[in-house]
Amino acid sequence: MKPRILDLFCGAGGASTGYHRAGFDVVGVDLNPDVGRHYPFEFHATDAIHYLAEHWADFDAVHASPPCQHFSAMSQCRPGLAEEYPDLVAPVRNLLKLTGLPYVMENVVGSPLASASDLFGSHGAVLCGHMFGLKLYRHRVFEASFAIATPPHPAHAIPASKAGHWKPGTIISVSGNCSPIAVAREAMGIDWMDRNELAESIPPAYTEFLGGLLLEQLAERAA
Repeated sequence: MKPRILDLFCGAGGASTGYHRAGFDVVGVDLNPDVGRHYPFEFHATDAIHYLAEHWADFDAVHASPPCQHFSAMSQCRPGLAEEYPDLVAPVRNLLKLTGLPYVMENVVGSPLASASDLFGSHGAVLCGHMFGLKLYRHRVFEASFAIATPPHPAHAIPASKAGHWKPGTIISVSGNCSPIAVAREAMGIDWMDRNELAESIPPAYTEFLGGLLLEQLAERAA
């Protein structure tokens, strides 16, 4: 039987697909029922924090991607805009720790997630598409209940285009109006999402890598 992972704030399933490829059975939760149209696994349209509190014992591990708008560069450049979005990182982290399950949290660079291991027991890493051979940068921060040894991070030798203004020979920026959609899908390794879902997602390659580390954690717990 495959281990089960709960993907909170799952969107249309970029992170979930990576965990599935790593060897997990995946259940996704998102408050937005529309993303369930394209979500490729078992899906529940409900409050993620409430679902975790009620069902955590049914799972072996948890991934959570709390909404990032509070910390995004776009929100920070407009005074007062960030405060219009909830900061769910601390409440989600606290509940994840209470479950005692191995976990991963994901958010944008600039969020209050741990981006490296420290002497106080925090663990995290920043992942980039180039680490996994993708034609994409898309840095994201991953905090975890375990240390993350990252793959080598190649230099960003190719310039990145502005969102919606991709030109051949540049790295596409998958955000906002990420056109052309075919190039964005190929760069992300995602072929089932629409433009808006893609802009909110992460490449499955990231969580396929992290899923392998989670399986190691579960094996150690079972030993």
